[in-house]
Amino acid sequence: MAMTLMLIMIGLLLLGFPMMIPLITASVVGFYMMFSGFGQMETFIQQVLGGIRPASLIAVPMFILAADIMTRGQSADRLINMVMSFIGHIKGGLAISTAASCTLFGAVSGSTQATVVAVGSPLRPKMLKAGYSDPFTLALIINSSDIAFLIPPSIGMIIYGVISETSIGELFIAGIGPGLLILMLFSLYCLFYAIKNDVPTEPKSTWAERGRSIVEAVWPLFFPVIIVGGIYGGIFSPTEAAAVCVLYAFLLEFIVFRSLKIPDVYRIAKSTGLITAVVFILVGVGNGFSWIISFAQIPQAILEAVGIDNMGPTGVLISICIAFFVACMFVDPIVVILVLTPIFAPAIAATGLDPVHVGVLITLQVAIGSATPPFGCDIFTAIAIFKRPYWEVIRGTPVFVAILIFAAGLIIAYPQIALFLRDLAFDK
Repeated sequence: MAMTLMLIMIGLLLLGFPMMIPLITASVVGFYMMFSGFGQMETFIQQVLGGIRPASLIAVPMFILAADIMTRGQSADRLINMVMSFIGHIKGGLAISTAASCTLFGAVSGSTQATVVAVGSPLRPKMLKAGYSDPFTLALIINSSDIAFLIPPSIGMIIYGVISETSIGELFIAGIGPGLLILMLFSLYCLFYAIKNDVPTEPKSTWAERGRSIVEAVWPLFFPVIIVGGIYGGIFSPTEAAAVCVLYAFLLEFIVFRSLKIPDVYRIAKSTGLITAVVFILVGVGNGFSWIISFAQIPQAILEAVGIDNMGPTGVLISICIAFFVACMFVDPIVVILVLTPIFAPAIAATGLDPVHVGVLITLQVAIGSATPPFGCDIFTAIAIFKRPYWEVIRGTPVFVAILIFAAGLIIAYPQIALFLRDLAFDK
């Protein structure tokens, strides 16, 4: 049965169907094989509906809507200008500014694909003009955007928190340390690249220009303050933080900046609705698919074959990282979280691993896989946005993927990279 379902999904993916079609087809076929027909189909439907029932999932469309408003408005440009004014003049400063801008906008939007669009569109032409190669530029934008998976608000962390019943607030706080670590590692590589290729620097901004850029960016910088400060201070839950972000984004772009008009609301709502529909279909069907393979004892058979029961905590973490990394090279990240998290749940519980530490590592592997060939979703976002061929987009990614894998190793070896702020914020 496992081989049949895998062949169905791979075959449909190779034929070009969107991820929801292989997942739905495999789920229906798996149900038919298990129950010899569709006589109890209502059980599967209940599982699908159960997947989208948790109230925490309300935060997902809210953060998508807030990100859409900011992407179409001025928030991204103001954040980019502020970062550029301070570090654009140093060696590799433009590349470092790109990575830092992706991190900042990730802290505002929580969406990797929104970050690719919002930061990549204005900065890629500047990097090419400054002398950076296009493969390096594209790889930097794609992989830096994946920091948005770790820096709160993270849609991936929300999905993991719902599936594993882990505190989303703790996950949000725990993602800050690893996100900043990756930014630092990327910045070091950008510095090395600029020195090796003798990339010229940008003109140095005056302190007056820096002051103006800070004033212009101060309003968008309140987004992470609202999210992290509100959750840490116990003012509101992650779901309520998402609603506040939507209200703040609307007030900022429509009233304060006046970058958007009322007619834009329809286009924004339509875009958000389409993305949300896809996400919730994947979440619901993914939950049903997880139930089917669990009922068929497929995960247990796989884990027994791997020998995970005999592994210690470090072995389990490495196995989780490998499984999620490889899966996200082929399948949508949300589906991977939905399907694999329940599979590894018994091993995580048996070894006494901190679910927040595990969640950060899973989110990081999802981020890496999202930018890794052959089917990383951010690769195809970059192809669509920048109109570049597939091979050119992926050519510069190996170095960044290696850096991300190194960061994962550090987080496995030193859990406090992820847990220090969580322990501080929640008195653990």
